[in-house]
Amino acid sequence: MRHNRPTVADLLSMKGKRQLSMLRVETLEEADAAERAGVDLVSVPPSLLGPSFREAAPSVFAFPGLEYGDLVTADDYIRAAFQALKAGGDAVYCAASLQTVRRMRDEGIPVCGHVGLIPSKATWTGGFRAVGKTALSALEIWRQTKALEEAGAFAAEIEVVPGEVAAAISRRTSMLMLSMGAGTGCDAQYLFADDVLGANKGHVPRHAKIYRNFAAEYDRLQQERIAAFSEYVADVKSGAYPGKAHLVGIDPGELEAFLTSLD
Repeated sequence: MRHNRPTVADLLSMKGKRQLSMLRVETLEEADAAERAGVDLVSVPPSLLGPSFREAAPSVFAFPGLEYGDLVTADDYIRAAFQALKAGGDAVYCAASLQTVRRMRDEGIPVCGHVGLIPSKATWTGGFRAVGKTALSALEIWRQTKALEEAGAFAAEIEVVPGEVAAAISRRTSMLMLSMGAGTGCDAQYLFADDVLGANKGHVPRHAKIYRNFAAEYDRLQQERIAAFSEYVADVKSGAYPGKAHLVGIDPGELEAFLTSLD
């Protein structure tokens, strides 16, 4: 069965027309759930890609992330990008230099960049906090956006930026702007599946919305796991396991012949 999924051109044609939904998924189960739920875009680790991923999620547009620091040279990024696209990705996320983005675009690789709070470069903007809250900071985000656009990126994640700033930037760029905590004036809303599912413990980002409580379910399952293991240990100690039903039988005559041969 042939499944149609959007192309880069399709996504760019939707700019300003409707909000797209985007999730970071890291398992085949999450990818399958995203497909069934009608999620438009997913960010994935490159290792998740392959035939099984596309069987689980044939229609979603996938951005494999080329992790900053794991790759170094432009050639490294280009090689990894082609591998990711061949494995079922549709575009690549890249937080590397403009030179690297330009090189990939020259090879026809669709690239999504990153502006605003960039976790791998957060030390330059004061750590894990909002950016763009002053005119000077907002103008720097605008400069970064235009630089990415000119380098050939077709999309950019814009993270933890005031909604008014992100909306003004999105209106003035041809790129698809993916909002992570940057308001509805962009082209897509982006959350991590772990946050949507409530699978994380501890800090929850301000922009996250929790729809389920998987953390409590994981705790319950862990208690059940400990209980099951404890019962198994007790059965081994008492001799209750293994029982007759768990063992392979042998015909009495064959057993007698075997024992006779041993003697």
